[in-house]
Amino acid sequence: MNKYFYDLHIHSCLSPCADDDMTPNDIAGMGNLLGLNIMALTDHNSCKNLPPFFKACERNGIIPIGGMELTTAEDIHLICLFPSLETALSFGRKVETLLLPIKNKPHIFGNQLITNDNDDIIGTEENLLLSSTALSVTEASAMALEFGGISYPAHIDREANGIISILGDIPPEPGFTCCEFNDTENIERYRQKYSSLSGLSVLSCSDAHRLGDINEAENFVIIDDEPYSASLVRKKFLEKIGKEVEK
Repeated sequence: MNKYFYDLHIHSCLSPCADDDMTPNDIAGMGNLLGLNIMALTDHNSCKNLPPFFKACERNGIIPIGGMELTTAEDIHLICLFPSLETALSFGRKVETLLLPIKNKPHIFGNQLITNDNDDIIGTEENLLLSSTALSVTEASAMALEFGGISYPAHIDREANGIISILGDIPPEPGFTCCEFNDTENIERYRQKYSSLSGLSVLSCSDAHRLGDINEAENFVIIDDEPYSASLVRKKFLEKIGKEVEK
């Protein structure tokens, strides 16, 4: 049994709202300096920087998780995480077909940079990744499950793109087992106000758009990791965060 310190909500330079220096290698290197063991890359509605992120994490001794911050038709942000790079990429290709076809305007929204293993820019995403998909919250959650992943509402204590500010509460239909808070000081107040939180585990992640925003090694889960492998830890981690999250 070992502690694994995590940050599961990080944006790379592919997300237009993130700094251009949020490259896969710089993100993984910062995670190493901060003492993180598990990091998830969750760009807006795309997984195209996951391959270099996985390699960068492996070079830095960090277990990578492939993910996405998906925007639903209601304009709600969901974190979707997957047990392998391949399933995450497949999910990303599916989401790409469901994203509203609006072209990015870099001078307004920011660059959407795709990199290689060396952080060289090899392309840009043309469609605006801040757009909504055609999926409802329930449909998005079900689709993540179909691809072997998990999903949960992001930053539920925020006005912008938070599920509670938009729907008034967390609906039972998607069957969420956990949720993410932007500010841990809001947890108790929200639990008292919204009974739907009583059965949910709570995650606290950075939603980092700049290198200095990435969480330090504070939040963790304890995992039985024998016989050790990165894929085993990743699988058990995803299973556990839906049940019990320790801080």
